[in-house]
Amino acid sequence: STLEQVGAVGLYESGKEYILDARDQYQGRRDLVYRMLKEVPGVVCSRSEGAFYMIAKLPVPDVDEFLTWLLTSFDIDGETVMAAPASGFYQTPGLGRSEIRIAYVLEEEALEKAMNILIKGLETYSKLI
Repeated sequence: STLEQVGAVGLYESGKEYILDARDQYQGRRDLVYRMLKEVPGVVCSRSEGAFYMIAKLPVPDVDEFLTWLLTSFDIDGETVMAAPASGFYQTPGLGRSEIRIAYVLEEEALEKAMNILIKGLETYSKLI
């Protein structure tokens, strides 16, 4: 579309350095999320190769229930996190029930804090179910 073409021109005019820096930032965020998730027992995920999000299978029967609990009943120092259930990204009903979609769009420090809250929440929730 015309709007996307105008945006692409602006991106190219910003220079290759900007594009490479943005790519490096997203790769660092991706690697942080991947590394932290791989340390959690029962979590299964793959390192994304071109997206700004990662799908992770969690050791819970229903991610919708876990994420609702996380938002309503769990916090660390008054803070919690929100992630998207991956089931909404599948066409086939029932797929992704135990998967979440984590967008790594925050700066690394905030992202690491959010991941720590998610992981602590998962540890707590796993003891409840």
